[in-house]
Amino acid sequence: MTTNLFSVLPGGISTSSIIISFNGETRRVPAGVSVAAALLGSGEMRLRASPVSGAPRAPYCMMGVCFECLVEIDGVPNRQGCLIPVRDGMQVRSQEGRAQLADQPESSHHE
Repeated sequence: MTTNLFSVLPGGISTSSIIISFNGETRRVPAGVSVAAALLGSGEMRLRASPVSGAPRAPYCMMGVCFECLVEIDGVPNRQGCLIPVRDGMQVRSQEGRAQLADQPESSHHE
């Protein structure tokens, strides 16, 4: 028996679309969704690499708890893609390993 665990509520998806860039590739995505949802919806399954092992990572919780959706957005690293709404012209890049914000000192703990 097959059941759908998730369904889209009526009026839940915008009929308009916008253009974003992911790793230099142009994507047409629905307006009004998160970066993570837009990328998953466009077929992208890998948003970052683990800073420890380099293993591919993809969004998991979609509510800001797990941090698996970290990406660089418009040049700013460590952004949670599941919490940031897409906007036209947004430049998104996969985050490869650990990224530090330019104005923060290097962490003293080891992973």
